[in-house]
Amino acid sequence: MEQLSLFDNRERTAPLASRLRPDTLEEYVGQGHLVGKGKLLRRLIEEDQISSMIFWGPPGVGKTTLARIIAERTKAEFLEFSAVSSGIKEIKDVMVQAEQKRKMGLRTLLFADEIHRFNKAQQDAFLPFVEKGSIILVGATTENPSFELNSALLSRCKVFILKALGEEDLERLLSHALESPKGLGNMRIAIGEEHLGAIARFANGDARTALNTLEMAVFNGRMDEEGVLRVEEDVLAQCMNRRSLLYDKNGEEHYNLISALHKSMRNSDPDAAVYWMYRMLDGGEDPLYIARRLVRFASEDVGMADSQALQLAVAAYQACHFLGMPECDVHLAHAVVYLSMAPKSNALYVACEDCKADIKELPAEPVPLHICNAPTEMMRDLDYGKGYIYAHDTEEKLARMECLPEVLAGKRYYRPGGQGKEQQVKERLKEILEWKHADGKGGQ
Repeated sequence: MEQLSLFDNRERTAPLASRLRPDTLEEYVGQGHLVGKGKLLRRLIEEDQISSMIFWGPPGVGKTTLARIIAERTKAEFLEFSAVSSGIKEIKDVMVQAEQKRKMGLRTLLFADEIHRFNKAQQDAFLPFVEKGSIILVGATTENPSFELNSALLSRCKVFILKALGEEDLERLLSHALESPKGLGNMRIAIGEEHLGAIARFANGDARTALNTLEMAVFNGRMDEEGVLRVEEDVLAQCMNRRSLLYDKNGEEHYNLISALHKSMRNSDPDAAVYWMYRMLDGGEDPLYIARRLVRFASEDVGMADSQALQLAVAAYQACHFLGMPECDVHLAHAVVYLSMAPKSNALYVACEDCKADIKELPAEPVPLHICNAPTEMMRDLDYGKGYIYAHDTEEKLARMECLPEVLAGKRYYRPGGQGKEQQVKERLKEILEWKHADGKGGQ
C-alpha cells in the first residue's frame, strides 16, 4: 500500500506519456530534419504559413503532439477526428461550422489520426473544405499514404515523413521524465544509466513505448529504508519480456522486410537473409507465408542453375506446415541459407515476363495445324496434325518442326545463363538450336 500511495494523486492518473506531452517546439524531441532550426516545417510554423499536410511515420514518434503544437502556435482551434466514431454526417457538420468560423477570421485545425482508416467516402467529405481552406487538415498515418489515401486528397496535402526516434533522443526523454515535476520528478528513484539505455533500445524508436516501460518499471520498483524507489534489473527484464518491433502484416513494413529477405538471398548474403527472416518471425509473421515466398524465389532467382532449390523450398514449406512455430524456424533457416548460397539465374523469370508481354500485346494466334490434336477423321481431313513429327521416332529424338505460331517463329524466351547446372542446359540448348539451324530453323 505504501508503494501505491506514491501514485494516488489524481494529477498523476494520466499515463506518463500524456503528462509529458510537450507544448512547444523547443520541448519537442526528435524530427530535427523537419522542425530543427531553419528546416522547412519549422519555417512554415514560425511564419504561420501552414496548409493541409500528412504526417507519415511509425507509432510513438510525435505525430499527434506536433499537430497540437502547430494548432497552438497558429492560434487555430484543434479538433480531433476518429475514423471509427466519425461518420459522413459528423464530418460534414464540423466542416460547415469550420467554414462559418473561417468567414469570421478563425481557423480550424482538424487532426485525423490514423487517416488511412478513413474510408473513401469519409476522405471525399474532407476534400471540398480542404480545397476552400475551410480547415487545415493534418492527417497522421503509419501506412504509406500513396497506397492508403485518395489521390485527390493526397495531391492537396504536403507529406512530411517522421522518423523513428534515435536511442539518444529516447534516453534524453527518459531522463527528462525522471526529472520533470510533470513526470516522476517528485519521486526519489534510483535507476542506472545502463537501464535507461536498455529501455531506449527496447522501445525501437517509439517514445510512448519507452515512457510506458519506464513507468511500469517504476510502479514495480522496490522501496528501500531511505524511501528511495529502486528499479532492479530483474523487474526491468520482466517489463521488457517482448521486443516491440514495428511490424504490421498488412502494412508497408511487411513488404519492406520481405523485400529485404529476397534481396539478401539474391545477393548471396546468408547472414542478412537469416536476420530478415527472423525479424519477420519475431514480428509474428506466418511461417507459411515466408515459406511460400521461398518457393517462389527458388524458381525466380535460382531456377535451372540448381533445380534442387525448388525441391528444398517445397520441403521447407511442408516442414513448417507439420511443425509450426517455434520448431520450424530451423527449417526456414535451412532453406534461406541454401537459396542464398545457390547459383543464381533469373532466366525463367525473364522468359515468363517476355512471354506475358507478347501475349498481352499481340493477337491470340491459332495453334499451328501440325501440332493440333486430330482425334476425328474430319479434323484429319482439315489437315489437323498434318506434318507432325513424333520426336521419339527420330535418331536424335528431335524434329525440325516449328511449334510457335508463325508470327513468333524462332522467338527465344528462355535464354539460360552460365551459373551452376544451367551451364549444362545452355550447352544442350545451343546444340539443339544449331541442329535445327542446319535446316534453316534457327532461333532469333
